[in-house]
Amino acid sequence: MTKLLPTTRCWAEIDLEALRQNARMTQERVGATVKLLAVVKANAYGHGLAEVVRALQDEAQLFGVANLEEALEARAVTPHPIVILGPALPSERRAIVTGGFIATISSLAEAREFSRLAADSFVSVNFAIDTGMGRMGAEETSAAAVLGALADLPNVRLHSVSTHLPSADEDVIYTTGQLARFERLLQDARAGSGNAASYLVHVLPSAGVLNFSKSAYDIVRAGLMLYGASPNPQFQHLLRPVMALKTRVALVREIAAGASVSYGRTFLAPRAMRVATLSAGYADGIPRSISNREGAVLIGGRRCPLLGRVTMDLTMADVSEVPEVAPGDEAVLIGRQGDEEILAAEVAERAGTITWEVFTGIGSRAARVYL
Repeated sequence: MTKLLPTTRCWAEIDLEALRQNARMTQERVGATVKLLAVVKANAYGHGLAEVVRALQDEAQLFGVANLEEALEARAVTPHPIVILGPALPSERRAIVTGGFIATISSLAEAREFSRLAADSFVSVNFAIDTGMGRMGAEETSAAAVLGALADLPNVRLHSVSTHLPSADEDVIYTTGQLARFERLLQDARAGSGNAASYLVHVLPSAGVLNFSKSAYDIVRAGLMLYGASPNPQFQHLLRPVMALKTRVALVREIAAGASVSYGRTFLAPRAMRVATLSAGYADGIPRSISNREGAVLIGGRRCPLLGRVTMDLTMADVSEVPEVAPGDEAVLIGRQGDEEILAAEVAERAGTITWEVFTGIGSRAARVYL
């Protein structure tokens, strides 16, 4: 366990064995022959890129990042293939080639430029096809032609073909149709090229793994589920939460009925109350949007309502029902304490956002402690 200093005011505890267990569960769901691409972009969803990559060396066969900077950080700790899932800036392409990373391309023009930069070597690419996400990838109608043309480029090796599912956790009918369209496109392209086994295929993100595991193809891109959060509540029991976000009580004060709490005086005490000031705020990862939306914190094993607006460095909570609370006590913002638990998904729902944003919003000021 990474050492926690007594002066640490806010920290995220990362359970690496829970992370590995979630990876093994992912593998079981799609089968042993499917490769696991662990998505570690955005500092591994706030969990710490380097530490997560090290922990998953034996579970993942590939790692996925968003850009060159993240790819370089991952390469420092793993020899595994690294797929850059986002489009490359022109200024990044040469370093992607020399670094041996797998670039994701959407067009023949990008592939030609990568081929030129590769000179006497080669570059591996993941060819993305847009079947409904709308943010990158070749159009469905032109994808087969681009795939055929890629074979003529001297320095490009087609590592994989992929698409992305925008509604795998929300719209079963649309996603089923999308997967069927992609399969037809893939069959047509392979029939035309005659080299059906020359590249891998990946489609499923975490929601897809949980809802559409029969469409796993050769690789699955697991992100959120590795960190112990399910995009769909009905699958949460399969996963172990990896992160707990904790802070300390800084002050305990008595306030009178009618007293206001925090900026804007959006909370007025309906009675005399005991209020704990927590030594964490939105700079540490407590969403400001959770203000006055029935958010809670665990103190002394009890749920304590958050009061008023979350501020940058401090947040207030009602501890009237926790008479033993004292400055320095642990307060759990995400995680378990006693018999109570607050999941990141609950925080997201209260804050009107998504679990992904809650995780990635945990600031660098919150120390990461690895168990």
